[in-house]
Amino acid sequence: MADESPEQRNQTAVAGEAPKAAGEPEPTDPRTRSRRRYIIIGVVAVVIVVALLFWWHSTFYEGTDDAQINGHIIQISSRIAGHVIKVNVDENQAIEAGTVIAELDPKDFQTEVQQDEANLASAQAAYEAARVNVPVIHINTGSTLATANATVSGANAAVTQSERQLEAAKAAVAQAQANNTKAQLDLERYTPLVEKDVISRQQFDAAVATAAGTKAALAQAQANLQGAQAGVTMAKDRVSEAEATLQTAHTGPQQVAIQKAKADQAAAMVQQAQAKLDAAKLNLSYTKIVAPEAGIVTRKSVEVGQNVSAGQNMATLVSLDNIWVTANFKETQLDHMRAGQHVDISVDAYGGRDYDGKVTQIGGATGSMLSLFPPENATGNYVKVVQRVPVRIDFTNHKQIENHLLRPGMSVEPKVRVKN
Repeated sequence: MADESPEQRNQTAVAGEAPKAAGEPEPTDPRTRSRRRYIIIGVVAVVIVVALLFWWHSTFYEGTDDAQINGHIIQISSRIAGHVIKVNVDENQAIEAGTVIAELDPKDFQTEVQQDEANLASAQAAYEAARVNVPVIHINTGSTLATANATVSGANAAVTQSERQLEAAKAAVAQAQANNTKAQLDLERYTPLVEKDVISRQQFDAAVATAAGTKAALAQAQANLQGAQAGVTMAKDRVSEAEATLQTAHTGPQQVAIQKAKADQAAAMVQQAQAKLDAAKLNLSYTKIVAPEAGIVTRKSVEVGQNVSAGQNMATLVSLDNIWVTANFKETQLDHMRAGQHVDISVDAYGGRDYDGKVTQIGGATGSMLSLFPPENATGNYVKVVQRVPVRIDFTNHKQIENHLLRPGMSVEPKVRVKN
């Protein structure tokens, strides 16, 4: 204040202001202070609004860095035991579906196929023979039955005829017996008469001849009677034989059924031989180990000259046709997450490329529950820890993953839009 003039000090005194000490800064204009206050308030307000907008906008998305690409890992193995004669792939080689990975020696299996083909032909021939015999036996048994019925009828008629012949023979014997008795009595009467010359010698000789003839006729009649009796017995035997044949002929339907059963058995043998041949052909086809899908061959352990057993692992095929993302979200992030929601997928590799996807499935349990040793909370040592639930995310833009370089196990960062 020493530099002030007396007039300045008087003016200050008149204005009623206290004199300023030396070095004190000039007072700030009230309008300037007010302007600064408004600027600070505005900046704070803008920061708060931006923070609120950022927070509000962040509620539209849920993201995590605990995510990776997954795919099908296929273990390639042989379905049969054999000797490796050719290996067509190398380690980390990209192959298409249907590519022959390795080949086994097919000679043994080709021989088995040829043998089964011969067995099938034999079974088919046996079936044809059995099938053809069914109608033949049906016809034969029918004609045999008709013949047997006719034979029985004829045999019964023969018995009747033989019995009638027997009756006639008995009558002839009786007649011959009567004639013989009369002739013998006449001979006895003529004998004393011829001795006394009452009758002529000629009459006596006639009586003798008549007696001899009637005796012979009686013997013949008796022989005919025995023959008639034997004929009746033979006729009855023929009836018994014809009836037995008829009984056998009545088994014709059973014989036909038996032949049909044999034909069915032969048909079953054909099917069995066909199934064995099909199995042999399948085993022959298994000598070529084919890739089921396109992918990359890794962990190749098969070499030419190696003997492999059925089920032995030969290589691992990483399929690239069907890949997806498994994201382990915190359970607190799943409140608004639903299947079908859009996902932005950022891949760490290859310059952080972005892909489109959608939520497909939300896991049925947390990762800890699916672990080898799940936690046991019944011990009383429970500590609440935010768990993570696996969520499957599928790629939706297939053009983005054509000839892609994505590999299972790569880290990604998905962001799920949980609000529209």
